[in-house]
Amino acid sequence: MPEKRQSELTVVMRAKDLCRYIMTITQKCPKQFRFIFTTRIQNLSLDIIEHIYRANDTFVANGPDKQLNYKRRLNFQHEALTELRLLAYFAQVALEEKAILPKHYEQISMQSVDCMNMIGAWILSDKKRFGYG
Repeated sequence: MPEKRQSELTVVMRAKDLCRYIMTITQKCPKQFRFIFTTRIQNLSLDIIEHIYRANDTFVANGPDKQLNYKRRLNFQHEALTELRLLAYFAQVALEEKAILPKHYEQISMQSVDCMNMIGAWILSDKKRFGYG
């Protein structure tokens, strides 16, 4: 398993860590919040990984489809950013409603910001790399 993790993008590894953490802590959420916060937060964490993979798998090369593929890739990156913002917001509301503990919220916030920063850097890197920035 460590070899596979080495070959993945760092942002993928961090998003997976965030997802694993969310799956662990949401098992302990009160049942009354299961369909309000728990499922929503879990699904968002999975969606984030999906968007990152889709962005990474969108091949951008010189040719007639370069701009289209670049925009498609950028869209997936922005979708991941939006999902991360929503995740952080839902975690905040879950904290306010006492569905998660303050230490859980703090950890989700830190990991979310870390992923957002990495995706932001990835977007800037792509702009330079593909000549759009």
